Amino acid sequence: MTTPFSGQPDGQASVAAPPHGGAPVQPLANRRVLRFIAEFWARRPVLASVGTLMTLLGVAFDLALPWASGRLIDAIAANPPQPPHIWRAWLAFIGVYIAFTLIRNTTMRVWVPIAARNMQEITTESFARVQSFSAAWHARTHAGATVRRLSRGVWGYDAVTDAFTIWLVPGSLVLIGMTIMLALREPVAGLVALGVALGYLTINLVLTVRYVRPANLQSNALDAQVNGAIADALAANTTVKLFAQEAAEIARVQTLATTWRVAISRTWRRFLNLALGQNLLLVVLQAGLTGAMVYACTTSLASPGDVVFAITAFMIMSNYLRNMGDNIRSLQKGIDDTEDVAAFARQVPDVRDAPAARALQPLGGTIQFRDVAFRYPSSPSWLFRHLDFAVSPGERVAVVGPSGAGKSSLVRLLLRLYDVQGGQILVDGQDIAQVTQSSLRAAIAVVPQEPGLFHRSIYDNIAYARPDARRDEVIAAACRARAHDFVSKLEKGYDTLVGEGGVKLSGGERQRIAIARAFLSNAPIVVLDEATSALDVGTEALVQAALEDLMAQRTVIIIAHRLSTIRHCDRILVMEGGRIVEEGDHATLLRRGGHYAHAHAESDPMGNTTEWKAPALA
Repeated sequence: MTTPFSGQPDGQASVAAPPHGGAPVQPLANRRVLRFIAEFWARRPVLASVGTLMTLLGVAFDLALPWASGRLIDAIAANPPQPPHIWRAWLAFIGVYIAFTLIRNTTMRVWVPIAARNMQEITTESFARVQSFSAAWHARTHAGATVRRLSRGVWGYDAVTDAFTIWLVPGSLVLIGMTIMLALREPVAGLVALGVALGYLTINLVLTVRYVRPANLQSNALDAQVNGAIADALAANTTVKLFAQEAAEIARVQTLATTWRVAISRTWRRFLNLALGQNLLLVVLQAGLTGAMVYACTTSLASPGDVVFAITAFMIMSNYLRNMGDNIRSLQKGIDDTEDVAAFARQVPDVRDAPAARALQPLGGTIQFRDVAFRYPSSPSWLFRHLDFAVSPGERVAVVGPSGAGKSSLVRLLLRLYDVQGGQILVDGQDIAQVTQSSLRAAIAVVPQEPGLFHRSIYDNIAYARPDARRDEVIAAACRARAHDFVSKLEKGYDTLVGEGGVKLSGGERQRIAIARAFLSNAPIVVLDEATSALDVGTEALVQAALEDLMAQRTVIIIAHRLSTIRHCDRILVMEGGRIVEEGDHATLLRRGGHYAHAHAESDPMGNTTEWKAPALA
């Protein structure tokens, strides 16, 4: 499904950040949120039209109830009573009520599939929208808070839809119709009904927007923070336990929850204050309608049926007014809850496919950085200026240097997680800004230092690289990654759940799953981003053997701190401050006696080094 979205790039939007951090969202007026919701209603015009017609028919029978009840009482009070007339009036009264009940129920059955389908599409499209946002957006946004905003937005849509279709539109029509019918029978009663109804709705709208809504928005923001803090602590539970910080995390959540409690209590009190005012206005309506009709009856200007008509009209009007008051508050709360999702829909990802983007046509795996300039959105200084280098098909190139030199940023740009501000990056002669992101990333297999595993089975985690792969292909990839032996020893084998982030597996096992995934992708380009730096010697040897198989006949970029793992590379690029300061193979760089040679001399037996500087001149 597609929806016409427009707005600012996600990394550049003019936004207001909620208190205490979290993802900033562009503030939207109520009408913009309603327009967002209306776009989903418009997707099912036939069902929506049927639902609207059924709603109007239900309103007609609702308006007929006071007439039918008044006609029944007049028939009973006739002197002398005429049983045939009484029974006909009784049948009309019962028939109207049955018809109203059946029509109302049928109307709901029409609206149910509309709501269910729209909620499904809001969920999937909002998730897809958030998925499309750049790495920068996700880096500054708490995942737990985003999940809360998405789920709250779906139910906010439901609240807005119910408020409109069940109460506000039908209720407005009933109130107008009742006021006219009362005025025709007793002008004073009609004026009372009109005055109270207008006052009731006006007070509700004004107080809801200006008195209740500010408190509700604040409690919503705090609600997202509480959920974000809980998700953060649970996701890092191992770290919490290792540092014995359970009490500190509980205290942190308790502090946020206390702030939320104060805010939500203020919101609820404002709702209660508004409800009290509404009930007092309903007392005025009851007294005015019945008083006017009783006076008319005592002066022979109205019949007993007119009094019953007024009482029935009051019951119907008060029911609608009370529910309309509740639903005006529910409508505003639903709009507030949907505001984040509507804001997501308006934001344009700052990394997106070009209008005429085509699929990358991978050939040999050539990589070229041409005069690349780049800086992070949050940084005032450039990371890369005039960065130039190329990697030939089948070549193994290592990138080394101190932390902050730009090694990992280089990989992020190659994968187009960020867009460059100048120059070009080409893969097999094709500008990556002009090809689809999915085809680009399908051509590059990444084995990171910390494999991103899902809380799914081992099989699902390997097959994630190619979901349509056959089972024998998945197992073959595991065998090539030296993972099959340990997987086979598990009680459930490939159906074993790995836990959140792969917590049930060791570091070496997680790494071999990541390598198996890379094997299965069969991409012509492989990126190893510190793939063995966190492993012990024994495990590293096993993983390194798997990596050697993976790198065979592929273009390879290796990001490394451990120099012992790159000495056999075809070429080594030494980076510092976003520049390539040295280039050559291991032996050549040692002979030059520059940055690499100095770092190599200062490294420990494992090849680790933190010293990246040229030796002082004699």
